[in-house]
Amino acid sequence: MSAPRDLPPLNALRAFEATARLTSVSRAARELHVTHGAISRQIRALEEALGQPLFARQGRGLALTAPGQQLRDGAGAAFEHLRDTWKRLSAAEAERPFVLGCPGSLLARWVIPRLDQLGRDLPSLKLHLSAQKTPFEPALPGLDAALLLAEPPWPQDWRVRELATEHIGPVLSPRCTLAGRLSGQPARALVGEPLLHTSSRPQAWSQWATANGIAPQELVHGQGFEHLYYLLEAAVAGLGVAIAPMQLVADDLSSGRLIAPWGFAPTQGRWILAASRRSQDERIDALGAWLREALG
Repeated sequence: MSAPRDLPPLNALRAFEATARLTSVSRAARELHVTHGAISRQIRALEEALGQPLFARQGRGLALTAPGQQLRDGAGAAFEHLRDTWKRLSAAEAERPFVLGCPGSLLARWVIPRLDQLGRDLPSLKLHLSAQKTPFEPALPGLDAALLLAEPPWPQDWRVRELATEHIGPVLSPRCTLAGRLSGQPARALVGEPLLHTSSRPQAWSQWATANGIAPQELVHGQGFEHLYYLLEAAVAGLGVAIAPMQLVADDLSSGRLIAPWGFAPTQGRWILAASRRSQDERIDALGAWLREALG
């Protein structure tokens, strides 16, 4: 003979509590988003486990038996206590700073210039930014989410919100000595020119060349930079032609600090907001929606 259970089946207890509180199986089913039959089966399972009826028919409705009334009072108080506790925990979570990890180049060139607008649009989001100098670990330790520009596949531990497709293209300063000579020329005019590049995205020039019908081996790599941020600052300074994601140079193009004579081509890269699959933080959805709109 099995030992008695310390607690009743919790799904069945939830079905009973809703039915007793709402005095209707149908209303309980609507509240819990299940069928009428599912509620009835759960209550029968609870009665069988208890060995006593909890409801009795009364005309066209239901009436609680004496054991049912006792269980209603106990279950109702317990569920109300759980609701209050959950509400307090949720409120505390909303007050906690939201830690967003981001590669330094994206942080400096895209996120920081938009922080003021983000604060106005999401005033309740207390954002703490963490610049990442190394690749993100699958568990995202110490972070609530990560904003990055990368190519799939993603780690299985991540829940990923894709925000925008990456587009890349050559950019240079209008003050660069090459600007006048290359102006109005086809993309092939870059063949043989020493091109600025970055070790953080070594495949970028090859992807752009292939998209424009140019064999990657025809391109000549000139000065290299460790980070994308340094690469783009070199382009702004007029040191040559760099390759850049469109969103990271949008402000420079608008201000005239950079020009993009050959436009931008899509890649397999994606702007994504990644979080742990175990995270239940509702702020991630709000931030993801804002980022998707901002990236346009």
